Formats: sequence, C-alpha cells, structure tokens
Amino acid sequence: MSEKDEQIVVESLSPIERKILPVLKKAEQNIEEISKISQADKTTCLRALEFLKNKKIVDVKTSEEKIVNLGVNGIFYLKKHLPERQLLDYLDKKGSVLIGEIKNVCGLNENEAKIAIGVLKKKAVVEISNGKVVLNAKPSEISKKMLEEIFLEKLPIHFEKLEPQDKLAFQNLKLRKDIIQMDEIKNVSANLTAFGEKISKLDLDENLIEQVNSKIISSSGWKGKKFRRYDLNSQAPKFYGGKRHFVNQATDYAKSIWLEMGFREMGGDLVTTGFWNFDALFTAQDHPVREMQDTFFIKNVEGKLPQEVNKKNIVKEVAKSHEGKLDFEDDEKSKGWQTIWNEEDAKKVLLRTHTTCLSVKTLRKIAENLDKNIPAKYFALGKCFRNETVDWSHGFEFNQTEGIVVDKNANFRQLLGYLVEFFRKMGYGKIRIRPGYFPYTEPSLEIDVFHPTQKKWLELGGAGMFRPEVTIPLFGKHIPVLAWGPGFDRIIMEYFKITDLRDMYSNNITKLRETRFWGK
Repeated sequence: MSEKDEQIVVESLSPIERKILPVLKKAEQNIEEISKISQADKTTCLRALEFLKNKKIVDVKTSEEKIVNLGVNGIFYLKKHLPERQLLDYLDKKGSVLIGEIKNVCGLNENEAKIAIGVLKKKAVVEISNGKVVLNAKPSEISKKMLEEIFLEKLPIHFEKLEPQDKLAFQNLKLRKDIIQMDEIKNVSANLTAFGEKISKLDLDENLIEQVNSKIISSSGWKGKKFRRYDLNSQAPKFYGGKRHFVNQATDYAKSIWLEMGFREMGGDLVTTGFWNFDALFTAQDHPVREMQDTFFIKNVEGKLPQEVNKKNIVKEVAKSHEGKLDFEDDEKSKGWQTIWNEEDAKKVLLRTHTTCLSVKTLRKIAENLDKNIPAKYFALGKCFRNETVDWSHGFEFNQTEGIVVDKNANFRQLLGYLVEFFRKMGYGKIRIRPGYFPYTEPSLEIDVFHPTQKKWLELGGAGMFRPEVTIPLFGKHIPVLAWGPGFDRIIMEYFKITDLRDMYSNNITKLRETRFWGK
C-alpha cells in the first residue's frame, strides 16, 4: 500500500479509533486491558475495534465460555442449607415426621418440602410410611455432604471443567428453580496487523473536522482545515426506533376495519360470571367447557346476577331457556337442555373464555330500548383465557375479535359477506368456510385458513346466528343476530412469519426489533 493510501486511511479514522489505536500492540491484548489503558469504556473499545478491523488495522478474536454460577435461591441455600439437608438434620434428631408437619418444623414452604422428600427418597435415606417420612440411614450417611452441597460450594466454575460427579449434581440442580444459572462470558482480544503497525506509527493527531454546524459555517472555521474521510462501505450500527408491539399494531388496524364498516366498539372486564359467559349464551351447565380443565375459575368469589330491567327478569328467562320452558312465537317450545338450571353455577366467577360474553351483555343494553337501538352493529377485540395445553397453535391466553349485527332483516348471506370482507382486508384473499356447531348459534360455521409452514388448515374460530334460546330471554322475542368470534392471534401469524404462537408473546427484544411493521 502506498503512502498516499496509508494517509487516506489515517484521515478516515474516527475519534474513538484514534484514541484506541495508540494503546494496541502486535501482541494480543484482551478488551479489559485495552479499556484500562485507553481509559475508554468497553462498549467504546468494542466499536473502535470493529471499525479498525474493517480497515484491516487489527485482528479481533472472540471466544465464549460458560460459567456455572449460583442463582438467587442458590445463594440463599448456600447459607441456610438445601431443603433436603434441613429435613435430614431434623430427622437425625427426631427419627420421623408427619408429611403435613414438615413445613412447620423445618421452616420450608410446600414446594421445598416436596422437593426435600423427593431428593431424600431418591437417595434412599428416607422412606414413607403411614403418612410419615421416616429416617432410614446410618449416621455416616447423614453427616456426609451430598454431591449437590459440595457442588454449590465450588461455584462459580467453568462448565468445561466439571468433573463427572459435578455434572451429576449440575443435572439435578438445574431442574430446580434459580439454584444455579449458566452465565455466558464473551472474551474479546485484539492485536495489530502488519499494516496496523505502520498506521500506528504515523501522525494520528491531525485536526480534522468531524461535522459541520451553523457555528463553523458562520465563523468560516472550516477554511484551511481537512474534513475526516468517511468510509461509505463500512457498516453503520443499527438504530431501532420506538414502536408499538406488533400485536398492538395489528389490533389497531383490525379495529379500524370494523369502524370503517360502520361498527361500534364494545368493551368489558376480563373477569365475568358464568351467567354471562355461559348461561345467557345457552351453554348447558353440564357442558365440558365449563369444567376446570377448560376454564379458569376464581376461588372463593361469588358474582351477582343481573337485576330486573323494564319488568324483564332475564335470569328467569334464561332459566326457562335451559329447562325447556321457553315459548317461541309460533307456539312451539324450546326443548332446552332438559335439566334443572342451577343459579349457584351461574354465580361462579371466571376469566372470560371468549369475547362473546361482551356481545350478550351488549344485547341486553340494546333490549332496554329495542325500537330505538336497532338495527345495530358492534365489535370487540380483546383477551380471552382458556386452560389449554400450550403448543404451536394453542395458548392459555389469546386475542379474539368479536362482532354482532342486530337487524330484523339480517340473514346468513350477510354474515358470510362481513367475514369475507374482514379477512380480505386482513390479507386473506381465500378462506375456507365449513359447517360447524356451537350451543348458541344455528346455523353455525367454522373459518379456516391454510398455514403454509405447518402445511395444514388452521381453525380461526366460529360464527353463526344466535338461536332463539339466546335472543328471546334478552329481547322478549326473536330478532336475528349475526355473530362471530375468530381467534385474532392466529389471523396475524402468517403476516409476521410466526410459526409458533408461543413466540408471539415471548418478548425477545432482538425479535421485537426485527419484526416487520404492520402495513396492509
């Protein structure tokens, strides 16, 4: 490289490169040493080294090492002893203890007591008999430190240096909450290249102008001086501006679609009663969806049932609907569920399992002045909760978009039109609509879209027209109500290239920064 080329490189050096370069040597130096000598923080040094590396002035080496360290609980147990040691010490004195008494006599919480019993039983130093934990060990076994205790005393330690007995203790302890943690340390070192040695010996103290501002221009301070050369081929650091969470972006857009289509937004609490969530929607009280495995009930809380409005007792009418005593306008009766409706079940408090409970509450408000309030169109978009087994397509918490149209002339064809138009604006030109079943709608349909990554049809949710068993208790007569409630999170998976619903709320900051902005 010619002297002219070398001078061009010198003129392109940034202030932090000029600060770091003089402390570098041909011999390898770690980042801590470079930071200390240059009196610059590590972040500044790392940026400078990256710039110098791009100019082939330095070689930078990085390596990672894993350190096994104490977690929050590990620090506590190192001082107070592991739960199994606390239980073993007590048994050494007393010989046995009732399982239910372990928390009181050993000062352990319920989870610690279970773990202590499990560990000691696995080590064959205790046995369970007649509801008691009984010591079954020799004095030498009791006094001998357990592998896990010895391991905790060694920490911190390099993962690569773990001996066989350490690895066994590591495997046992990593299954327990916050006793140990794995810290990954990134080591960075650098040394001058042959070209870097030449550059470091040149005059780096040139008074170059970094940027032009109004003061320099007005005072002509730029005259007779050099501007620093900028390397347009060097990668600049990425900057991530603030933005709303991508789910919120999509939510705002979906709400705008419904608003443009003439709908009004309805809202409500996340916590509701079984009456609004199930009973008013003609869901049988012995339906499996109401069991604990599907619904999150709130303990020791009893909800209030709605009061009579305009001489209409909705509770009594809903009871008639369930018991098969509801009169239709054509002198026919609903068969209901052929069971006695239990008011206490309706008072149970739960996390709403769908936003359809908002629809039925809204219908009740409409019924207060029916002639004035219809026709009406309402939508909702919010959180729902179900005790689901979590996998790529299911979560215990999800968003649902809800809609109702109340109109004496509403029909099934209009329902299909609303759904097709909404999904078209959400980016789905083609959806699959098939017959479905829901206790509170007839006819009913299911909406599916094809998931290209999983290569299968993904169910988004259902829709239909409310049955007379839902509308008559609310209105006093049957009025057609179109209703739908597809899952919203599944709708936006494809746009954001999310193949697993669990990633949607993982809040990985790197993924959030790189996730595309919603735009349709």
